[in-house]
Amino acid sequence: MPAESRNLSGSVVALTGASSGIGQAAARLLVEAGAKVVLGARRADRLEALVAELGAENALAVPGDVRKPEDQEALVAAAVERFGRLDSVVANAGLGKYGGITDASDDELRTMLETNLDGTVWTVRSAVRQFRAQGDGGDVVIVSSVAGLRGGEDEAVYASTKFGQVGLAGSLDREVRAEGIRVSTICPAGVKTEFAIGDGRTEGDPALDDYLAPEDVAFAIVTVLQQPRRLRTTLWAMWSMKQGS
Repeated sequence: MPAESRNLSGSVVALTGASSGIGQAAARLLVEAGAKVVLGARRADRLEALVAELGAENALAVPGDVRKPEDQEALVAAAVERFGRLDSVVANAGLGKYGGITDASDDELRTMLETNLDGTVWTVRSAVRQFRAQGDGGDVVIVSSVAGLRGGEDEAVYASTKFGQVGLAGSLDREVRAEGIRVSTICPAGVKTEFAIGDGRTEGDPALDDYLAPEDVAFAIVTVLQQPRRLRTTLWAMWSMKQGS
């Protein structure tokens, strides 16, 4: 007897950070699973290219900045206007900057803080409002990091944003579970993407080949959404076989 799974055909999923890396890979796997995707990111040209690839009947581009609450309200509103509802949100947008506590400028750190933590809050708030209006539950998936579980010696400020996401998810789970809203946190180790290139990582560095692939994290996102509604995965930490934990 095959394991029970939830059919995502026709399910509507909004994703932030969808113009590259994990978000882009997740959009592809979700559409492959039958879902409709609403794609949020700042780079409109990349979003439109992804829509062209996935098909306008399956995907919608909604350019915006997660640091702006009104842009996240617009993302949710666009999903409802185009596809009639919202079933899941994947808060994936994030920035990385490695270095000591005094290394980056105030503006650089402020941008990272606002993108990683504030942006997650605005995305989740907008989605939960819609889930409550629909009255039949929903899924919140937050893409955090193993840095939010144990930090590292050159990522204190970055890790603080990821600890914040993990704390947000744990508390939110207690708040909304009774309403049928599941909260899942995916905490990958390093992923081979554009993330932090020039800010602690070097493009073309052979060490990146030992990292997780974006599709590995996308698989986790799709898997938690395909779980039967009677269960939830509150936290999924993942490393490649070549990464230390």
